[in-house]
Amino acid sequence: MNRPSEPTLPLSDRGLAYGDGLFETVLVRDGTPLLWSEHLARLLKGCRVLDLPPPRTEALASALAGAGPGLGVLKLVYTRGSGGRGYAPPASSDPRLEAVWSSFAPDQQRWAAGVRVRRCRLRLARQPVLAGIKHLARLENVLARAEWRDPDIAEGLLEDDRGQLVEATAMNVFFLARGAEQVSTPPLDQCGVAGTLRAALLEQGAVVEAPLLADELSSCEAVWLGNSVQGVWPVARLDDSEGQPQHGWELNDVHRAFQHRAHRLLGYAGAD
Repeated sequence: MNRPSEPTLPLSDRGLAYGDGLFETVLVRDGTPLLWSEHLARLLKGCRVLDLPPPRTEALASALAGAGPGLGVLKLVYTRGSGGRGYAPPASSDPRLEAVWSSFAPDQQRWAAGVRVRRCRLRLARQPVLAGIKHLARLENVLARAEWRDPDIAEGLLEDDRGQLVEATAMNVFFLARGAEQVSTPPLDQCGVAGTLRAALLEQGAVVEAPLLADELSSCEAVWLGNSVQGVWPVARLDDSEGQPQHGWELNDVHRAFQHRAHRLLGYAGAD
């Protein structure tokens, strides 16, 4: 395995050629990976789906050992490796694990003031076999993120071809439906990435899965976006796919309570 500061990926690698692989983006604080059990569980599930041998324990330990001091992000890329022409995978795989470390500081302004988001025009294709895992073929997310360049828009919301809300381009969605007592998150059994922060919150009972039409977002009492690196951003303004205002939320104690509960899992300051 290559050291985190020296990633290499040959043109023959199937991850580069076909997206035949997986990745994890892990928040690391002073050498300790946050939500590591959830990251590892998703990585191993992805290996089962793609029929990849799981990464060796010592290779993962070496990757984690390459993390620097303080707060940072370790990106792990695990591919089937090189071999075979065409789509058919080789009979015997020699997987490749790459790791890249970078220092990181969360955007606390977005924590405090909330964010502006927009609905994307792109619709996610439903593919239950790949739903939930973090595979390398992320062109849908790339195209969705290319829909806007306004820096005031923090994220884009994605729905499927039936209008069901799924996720944001790089974050999961959480919402409190009007009159509900429990925060919900859309089910991801057809498409989307099942985030590790989302998994931890589901395990704690802090959220439940519930479907929501994207057209019903404006009726929710509160909406948040979250992942295991950025933490949780309250949504303050929702725009349509043309960038026109659709709805706004005044941030209140409900927003903060859920945010703080999630941030405790990540060890972020102000999460008491």
